[in-house]
Amino acid sequence: MIRFGICNELFEGWDLARTCAEVKSIGYEGIELAPFTLAPLITMLGKDRRAEIRRTIADAGLETIGLHWLLAKTEGYHLTSPDPTVRFNTIDYLKVLIEATKDMGGSVMVFGSPKQRDIAMDVSREDGERFAVEVLQAVTDDLEAHGVELCMEPLTSEETNFLTSIDETRALIERVGHPKVTLHLDVKAMSSDPGGTVPDLIRQHAPYAGHFHANDPNLRGPGMGATDFGPIMKALVDSGYDRWVSVEVFDFTPGAEETARQSLDCLRRTLAAAQG
Repeated sequence: MIRFGICNELFEGWDLARTCAEVKSIGYEGIELAPFTLAPLITMLGKDRRAEIRRTIADAGLETIGLHWLLAKTEGYHLTSPDPTVRFNTIDYLKVLIEATKDMGGSVMVFGSPKQRDIAMDVSREDGERFAVEVLQAVTDDLEAHGVELCMEPLTSEETNFLTSIDETRALIERVGHPKVTLHLDVKAMSSDPGGTVPDLIRQHAPYAGHFHANDPNLRGPGMGATDFGPIMKALVDSGYDRWVSVEVFDFTPGAEETARQSLDCLRRTLAAAQG
């Protein structure tokens, strides 16, 4: 069953309890967390604080979906670095993120972090891919042990030079070769994917997706731009996708409450039509 969540960084400046209360009152069922909103580094978020976060979310009647923006606002971590020490440190940091996801009640991690995955100009594409596979394969035991899924997110070529299409991302996932490393789909990113229209891409790839972000290419929420979410939601339903759909926005101008309300209204309306 498709359920709706929202990413917490939209509520910038709010404490978590207030955010959760508002999210629940609007009608969402889950909340997705950006690590940098919780602590400068995930390694600074101790077990007690993780347990407190989990309780705060549960007490509001919500579920923790998981984490995204995994490496944002960090230094020294990189998926495709040619430096073995950097890759080793990245592996260690991802392992802590996996543990923290579980501790806070989540089961999904979305790897976007475009600047922390760019392939450097002096690194070949082949080597960059090999380094990424090495890092990802090194955390699969931890993903398995903690019941967490790492979803690799294709992004636009304006944001990164690595994993800029669903086809490229799925090829990397196949090289990693573990069921806990899966695909993430994002409407904004799919809108510029060379593989087809957003509904066509969903029908083709949603069966392999572990998570889904709903947004508009104008950086606002569903229903707040020109994108028609009717065909998108119909494609999700037709594909058999039955996981979380999280609202992720980048333009906070309309305000957190208004963005959250309009987005959920759009998603509910289009899901009902798709199921009817």
